[in-house]
Amino acid sequence: MEAGGLPLELWRMILAYLPLPDLGRCSLVCRAWRELILSLDRTRWRQLYLGCAECRHPNWPNQPDVEPESWREAFKQHYLASKTWTKNAAILETSVCFSLFRRRRTRRTLSVGPGHEFHSLGSALAMSSLFDRILLFPGLHEEQGEIILKVPVEIVGHGKLGEVALLASIDQQCSTTRLCNLVFMPAWFSPFMFKTTSGHVQFDNCNFENGHIQVHGPGTCQVKFCSFKNTHVFLHNVPLCVLENCEFVGSENNSVTVEGHPSSENNWAYTHLLGLIRSSPGVLPTEDSDSLMSLDLESRDQAWSPRTCGIVIEGSQSPTSLATGSPTAGSQEAEVGSNGERVARTPDSSDGGLSPSGEDEDEDQLTYRLSYQVQGPRPVLGGSFLGPPLPGASIQLPSCLVLNSLQQELQKDREAMALASSVQGCLIRKCLFRDGKGGVFVCSYGRAKMEGNIFRNLTYAVRCIHNSKIIMLRNHIHHCRASGIFLRLEGGGLIAGNNICHNAEAGVDIRKKSNPLILCNQIHHGLRSGIVVLGNGKGIIRNNQIFSNKEAGIYILYHGNPVVSRNHIFKGHAAGIAVNENGRGLITANKGCGVWMMASSLPHVTSNHVSYNGLYGVAVFSQKDGSGEFPGGHGGQENFSEDGDAILWETELEKDDNPLRRPITVALVESNSVNHNGASGLYIQSSEALHIVNNVIHANRVRGITVAQSSQLTRVANNSISCNRQSGVKIEAQCKVELQGNGIYDNRGHGIITKGDSTVMENDIIGNRGSGLQLLPMSDTKVIKNRIHSFRASGIAVQGHAKALVQDNTIFQGRTNKTIFQQSSNNQECIIQNNRFLVFKKSDTWRLTNPPARPHLENSLRGPSAAHGGQKVTAMATRITAHVEGGYHSKRSIFCTIL
Repeated sequence: MEAGGLPLELWRMILAYLPLPDLGRCSLVCRAWRELILSLDRTRWRQLYLGCAECRHPNWPNQPDVEPESWREAFKQHYLASKTWTKNAAILETSVCFSLFRRRRTRRTLSVGPGHEFHSLGSALAMSSLFDRILLFPGLHEEQGEIILKVPVEIVGHGKLGEVALLASIDQQCSTTRLCNLVFMPAWFSPFMFKTTSGHVQFDNCNFENGHIQVHGPGTCQVKFCSFKNTHVFLHNVPLCVLENCEFVGSENNSVTVEGHPSSENNWAYTHLLGLIRSSPGVLPTEDSDSLMSLDLESRDQAWSPRTCGIVIEGSQSPTSLATGSPTAGSQEAEVGSNGERVARTPDSSDGGLSPSGEDEDEDQLTYRLSYQVQGPRPVLGGSFLGPPLPGASIQLPSCLVLNSLQQELQKDREAMALASSVQGCLIRKCLFRDGKGGVFVCSYGRAKMEGNIFRNLTYAVRCIHNSKIIMLRNHIHHCRASGIFLRLEGGGLIAGNNICHNAEAGVDIRKKSNPLILCNQIHHGLRSGIVVLGNGKGIIRNNQIFSNKEAGIYILYHGNPVVSRNHIFKGHAAGIAVNENGRGLITANKGCGVWMMASSLPHVTSNHVSYNGLYGVAVFSQKDGSGEFPGGHGGQENFSEDGDAILWETELEKDDNPLRRPITVALVESNSVNHNGASGLYIQSSEALHIVNNVIHANRVRGITVAQSSQLTRVANNSISCNRQSGVKIEAQCKVELQGNGIYDNRGHGIITKGDSTVMENDIIGNRGSGLQLLPMSDTKVIKNRIHSFRASGIAVQGHAKALVQDNTIFQGRTNKTIFQQSSNNQECIIQNNRFLVFKKSDTWRLTNPPARPHLENSLRGPSAAHGGQKVTAMATRITAHVEGGYHSKRSIFCTIL
């Protein structure tokens, strides 16, 4: 093409009139002409594609309004598809039985219909040779007997789709067949429209109505751009079958059944299909396109630089200077009269909280202030998590809390990558399943892979049972009348990158020894739970976003035993994770709403970030006799049967050889960050032993820890309990609690309130607004080797007839007009000995040294376990003035954090 020739726009207009063969010849002239032909993608190539009666829109049926990346490439793929069914020509030519019927260079076209060469399909087949083309003209073609295909042929409907209807039962007994542009309906004598046991069949642009299709291994099939109305596709022991861009509507049972282990015997088409799958663009994510898990969660590293300070007296600071201001030793304490005091009253023994006027007080006066160094678990409370979210602000998380993309997870998990890349059995890709009973049913060691499909308005989307395996990548499953994905009887596989929402039952239901890998999904707005694991179900649930479900985000019950790690669980209407009816498992590193443990659960709850829930952060309701009532509607018996009927599950515990799990001998809450929840951070109402170890419990709207019932020992060790709206720890009557090695700082009520049988040993109870310890009548408490300082009240206050041993403590004086130790009556059962009382002087600077401020992770009491992963992080925690506005969030859990 000369530079001084016609403008490119005029060339494009001229070339737009050329037929397909001429376009091909022009593209061979030179590079400039080839580029010119390629530039006609949105004009001539689009016209050629849509003008072909055998073609549907390349993105049908899921996205028919979205144009493909290249119309020319879509047209090329359709053209090649009409040829690929003949790939076994070389095999046929060397076959003895076909030696007399060698393939000719030109195929015949046999016409069937009124006024044409043949009056029926059967008569045309009787005269056909290898790879002949049988053309059915518009009309209704009904066959009265079964048609047996003994030679490879191509059967094509002439005209628009819907003008050629074929009522027949076809049994393929040859190596390959192609059927295109037909409407299939079953014959009067059989519901099977098509079946094969060994050959390869290719369906293109066909409609199937009210019948069955069956392919039995080593037979294979390739189905593209077909519509199935109330039609069931049976795939038995198939080594490989491909269903692409198909629509399944109105099924009375399952739309597709994949049954049996893939056959080890393969026909000629197996290698061809495998190469076709690997060469065609799939839906595996790329680093650029993977945005499923983003949700505006930006990675931003936090710089935590710990500082070491002692207990000092300093002047007030504005809220904006809290993060950067340093304490000033020797500052004057403000003298405020009793009638003009604007601080909260000293909390009484029954509540331990502040008056309404005290909750919103301004920090504009000189007060005692505490700065200290705290070692806490991972994830830790960084500066960005100490305040409430701003209205309308996007959620931005530090890097330790941001979920990985699916591509990142696959790159670092070789097993998951191998599963995602494998193809075996049936591949279902870019299909639409709607308005029927079932989508895909995989059973009896079947194998199926589903990519980029839509399942909507079904009873269920996918069922996987009897040792079968499924691989589900980037499907959209919504508005199912039961569970979206259902696994039972040792089903498994990979469920990754899917959007599962608005289902009437669970998004994913795992039962009876099923053990899938559930990775990087969005599971949200379910009418019940996001994921349920029950009946000895297992599984690995990792890196998912589970939100806005009406019941628990993850519900573990009836001996369910999954490994749950690094999920975002938020905005739920009930618990984030609920463990009930002997459910157990290892629950690690979730971010979001609360954890509920019920009915002899004995789980390990480790390394979670639990924040901004309407009620408790972590609640334990364990009643062996089953008589306990659970507040908030979280504890009722749930019905998780397949068809809505109650099911009695096995009671035996399965042997667990997973190296990630530790022996479950006691319920454990370890290395969690529990902050800004609407009620207590931890609420315990249990008849079983519980260990609470190495947690950060911060800024909850009621108490840090409430022990309402504890007939067995509850051990609270090496926790940081700070800035909670009421007391740090409250222990009700007849409870057995041991507190050791904790740091209980800056709570707005008392540090510890106890009515029960408790041991308080080697804790730092510092800077609380009420008394450091409040010992109530009928309590029996041992207070040994603690450091205690009260903000405005006494270090230790003994109310009424309480039994106590107060020994070897260091007690700092709070306000100068308060006593260090207060006793309401002469109690002979209160023994006080070998304590050190430090009265404040303006020249004093008190520091927490020898040992430094608690908790000490390196010397922690870990009970039956070690710290998860051996991780240890140092963080700085200080008092703040921000708080969450309003009360409970309409009984919902809300996750929100800002930087």
